[in-house]
Amino acid sequence: MTPLDELAFDCAPMGLALTEHRIIRSCNNTFAQMFGYQKSDLVGQSFRVLYGTDQEFHQIRDIGLEPLRQSQPYTDERLMRRADGSAIWCRFRARTLTPEVPLARIVLSFALIDNTPSGPQLTKRERDVLLLLSQGQTSKEMALVLGLSPRTVEDVRARLLKKYQAKNVAVLLSRFSGRQSQKPSR
Repeated sequence: MTPLDELAFDCAPMGLALTEHRIIRSCNNTFAQMFGYQKSDLVGQSFRVLYGTDQEFHQIRDIGLEPLRQSQPYTDERLMRRADGSAIWCRFRARTLTPEVPLARIVLSFALIDNTPSGPQLTKRERDVLLLLSQGQTSKEMALVLGLSPRTVEDVRARLLKKYQAKNVAVLLSRFSGRQSQKPSR
């Protein structure tokens, strides 16, 4: 790579990373800064350091594998953790270099959706439910994954809707994705 190529990679307006089996092998400065690390602190680390819990890290693993197996890119939005423990909402894109084993080598990009904390803070259970809501899971499916009753999941959903003054889940998720300019009040 020429010095100009390296400069373009490091200064790209989005976070870029290359992983092998979910281990960060290379990343740009934007990626490291987005997550509050130095590049040298991330290279060689498991992507686990960027998730709030082991459960989140393991749940997210198989999402999007099918398009990657078909040599198609995969995109979603996800809640991730910075080095200081704060949460950030990111638009994530992935393309595998090894469709036969999609996680063997992947090129990833991350863009912040909203990096200004506003509104109430999420509890761990609310974060878990919000993550699964963003993946389109039903209350029954979430209950199975989280080891809760469907009624408990419904209670957490209702609490999230009230806390963020959202009339439905679509509005709630749009507030977290930054699609609406109005932020909930504290």
